[in-house]
Amino acid sequence: MPKVSEEVLLARREEIIDACAQLYETMNFKDITLKEIGKVTTFNRTAIYNYFNTKEEIFLALMQREYDLWVADLEELLNDHDSLKRDELASALSHTLEKRSRLLKLLSMNHFDMEGNSRYENLVEFKRSYGRSMQTVRKCLDKFCPEMNEAAKQSFIYAYFPFIYGIYPYAVVTDMQKKAMAEAGVDYKYLSIYEISNNCLRKLLGVD
Repeated sequence: MPKVSEEVLLARREEIIDACAQLYETMNFKDITLKEIGKVTTFNRTAIYNYFNTKEEIFLALMQREYDLWVADLEELLNDHDSLKRDELASALSHTLEKRSRLLKLLSMNHFDMEGNSRYENLVEFKRSYGRSMQTVRKCLDKFCPEMNEAAKQSFIYAYFPFIYGIYPYAVVTDMQKKAMAEAGVDYKYLSIYEISNNCLRKLLGVD
């Protein structure tokens, strides 16, 4: 590969991730290939291998970026408020997660495959972003719920983070799924990402 600047390398890497995100809006994970991703970049498909070995690595980088965006919103929440009541904190955290529907989709649908088919160094970089999200939520608890003890904060983290893995399939439902639920006689209330998250957070934070 001809020598290019670090800025160009980063820009090309981001272009590949953007292309993957674009395709993921209308295509299934299994149908998205490196060839399809290459079609919506400004350079040829072979060049993608200079940045990613598999499509799962591209998706993992996309999910890492989504975690980083969530952390940025959480940090903004921390900086913008001196204090929040527990119900306000539940609502504010839910609004930050509401903006990350792509993250929730990736977590619910394709997370296992992405981690299993990525190089170790890529996985480590992703886990750093994941870890920052946990640490930043913990900072929200430290600041806005100072009366919570260490065990309660740990319990919150270990309950909420596994919980968010399952939000997307409950909040984003196709017409066919709704029809099938009705025909099966399942009494189901459809809620938004915000509503599902807020209900959980209110319970975890002990809000009546």
